[in-house]
Amino acid sequence: MLSSDDIARLMQARHADPFACLGMHEIDGQIVVCALLPTARTVEVVDARGRRVAALQRLPHGDVFAATLPRRRQRFPYRLRVQWQDGNGDPGLTSEIEDAYRFGPQLTDLDVWLLAEGTHHRPYEWLGAHPVVVDGIAGTRFAVWAPNARRVSVVGGFNNWDGRRHMMRLRRECGVWEIFLPHVGDGDLYKYEVLGCDGIIRIKADPFAFRAELRPQTASVVQRLLPGVAIDDERRRANALDAPISIYEVHLGSWQRKADGNWLSYRELAERLIPYVVEHGFTHIELMPIQEHPFDGSWGYQPTGPYAPTSRFGTPEDFRAFTAAARDAGIGVILDWVPAHFPADPHGLARFDGSHLYEHTDPREGFHQDWNTLIYNYGRAEVRNYLTSNALYWIERFGIDGLRVDAVASMLYRDYSRKEGEWVPNRFGGRENLEAIDFLRRLNHLIATQRPEAITLAEESTAFPQVSRPPSPDLQSGGLGFHFKWNMGWMNDVLSYMAKAPVHRRYHHDQIRFSLVYAFTENFVLPLSHDEVVHGKGSLLAKMPGDDWQRFANLRLLYGFMWGHPGKKLLFMGCEFAPWQEWNADESLPWHLTEHAPHAGMQRLVRDLNLVLRSHPALYEQDTAPEGFGWISHDDADHSVLVFERRARDGQRIVVACNFTPVVREHWRIGVPAAGTWHELINTDSVVYWGSGVGNPPRVSEPVPWQGQAQSLTLTLPPLAALMLVRRD
Repeated sequence: MLSSDDIARLMQARHADPFACLGMHEIDGQIVVCALLPTARTVEVVDARGRRVAALQRLPHGDVFAATLPRRRQRFPYRLRVQWQDGNGDPGLTSEIEDAYRFGPQLTDLDVWLLAEGTHHRPYEWLGAHPVVVDGIAGTRFAVWAPNARRVSVVGGFNNWDGRRHMMRLRRECGVWEIFLPHVGDGDLYKYEVLGCDGIIRIKADPFAFRAELRPQTASVVQRLLPGVAIDDERRRANALDAPISIYEVHLGSWQRKADGNWLSYRELAERLIPYVVEHGFTHIELMPIQEHPFDGSWGYQPTGPYAPTSRFGTPEDFRAFTAAARDAGIGVILDWVPAHFPADPHGLARFDGSHLYEHTDPREGFHQDWNTLIYNYGRAEVRNYLTSNALYWIERFGIDGLRVDAVASMLYRDYSRKEGEWVPNRFGGRENLEAIDFLRRLNHLIATQRPEAITLAEESTAFPQVSRPPSPDLQSGGLGFHFKWNMGWMNDVLSYMAKAPVHRRYHHDQIRFSLVYAFTENFVLPLSHDEVVHGKGSLLAKMPGDDWQRFANLRLLYGFMWGHPGKKLLFMGCEFAPWQEWNADESLPWHLTEHAPHAGMQRLVRDLNLVLRSHPALYEQDTAPEGFGWISHDDADHSVLVFERRARDGQRIVVACNFTPVVREHWRIGVPAAGTWHELINTDSVVYWGSGVGNPPRVSEPVPWQGQAQSLTLTLPPLAALMLVRRD
């Protein structure tokens, strides 16, 4: 029935088409069954009722069993009754198993065609491991893209990690290998054993695994695809350009920990973190990457399992419970998402089928020198599809509100962090990565059309134009299509300015006001993120000059200025209560500090700023439009004072006055945009925030023209403080 060459290739797991040999076949009008079963002693074919049909004979030189079935002329459902050898080669247990090679192809012709074309929006629905029922038999359908592999097998505890047992079928039209394995189900560990085009066998985790083992183990885990989350118009409104957005950035492993130092689970975080975020007025949580990653110290920025919520904190169901709890509380969840690079860990995507499948072949295009990671080949349709599908997966299956796309600048430029001669120009001889630009446009267009409630935010640190502007209808020109862009220029300028002693700030006045020159060229988020409080940079509080009182006052002033400035807000966890030390990802935040007045005052200020932001449209409604902002006084460098107004569409105005020196400015006149009684809405020098208590009772404006305004007020400007003033009739 089989040639000696077939048997040898099966035993070596090098057969190009095991389905042509194994299973049930009709040959010359007779029914033949063949099975490859290492460690089996005897094998019988039984019918659906468990009745013996025939005994299979062991063929020479291997563990292949075969027989012609007497009195059978048509195929029929069958099982294999196997007596296994024990560890000494003696008779062991007997079991009845379904033969994986009796089941036909599992991918539909349409999905094969879409996968081959690279236009399948949701390949995650077909690729990976999916528990299903086929012909009444429960099992798992496996499929993996490895077009250049010579052979791919599913290995796991269910087959003793033996790559000969379950060699897969190649769908040559799309380069996908697939097989249905009966008896394999939720929770089973597996990997792919890949005989690469280079002749090397590699053991790989599933690129589409929905769950993974906890490091240092690296197996994938069979996990049922979670049901979809419906499009939510309420979340769409909460994520809009004219909505109040204040984001709390969180590293789940170090926000809080248990008393024994272990991590909180997703469900425990839902019980603690979400109420804390609600109490302190934030509208969104941004999670540093929670995709599975092997190295804790990467903080998730080197993921090997982009489709798997990290098992450090629980199961995918647990993470889904976290996002559902956030949504029920009115809090949006944004994920930090990493399409710019991936690590070269041997169980990951690198050289997946023996070729440079996901990455570029040329290291000048495919290797990040800064991070020792590999760069996705955005010019390959299947790779683009892998990433865009991943974006939809988190939104559709977990109800994620948005994706903050990491390291966009490194994607946009071929010479990013490279010296002359270390990069390859684009087809026009330029430095722009045209394939990455095309990918980002497609990504943002897909999210906008498929999940309009969700947003994308770019961490982009250059002056690349139109990052948060829509692309053209054909996606060949125009903007990149992000909803928001992190304002890294504002962050750098304001932290540099605030770190200077107040006596010197008069000479650097442009730093604090320059951001308003370009504030409306993009839809900006103002980020004070984790990057500013690690790697020896110190905490935000430690960056501030002066004695302890002045440090706290300066930081309160910074927050007051930030919340008054156009743009959505982002603050890294812990910064709301101003730790002295920089962030340590290996331990909990120093929550004991909140028992001390200066830190508790800072925490209360951030809460009040958020509540004021959410209740006053002037502070958010026109964040991205020049109509929402107006200077009142920006040129008083000698006194380091700024005064500006924020405007709502209905005409409501809020005036923000900032004094960047420790000098109390008595009888200080400022222009105001309307006549009436002006009240302090926020005073960062209030005693409830551990300030000195210099402030103002309600002031009635006077018809004294000042600073270009027809009305003006005389105030006392507190030291190192920001005031927000609102007119109440």
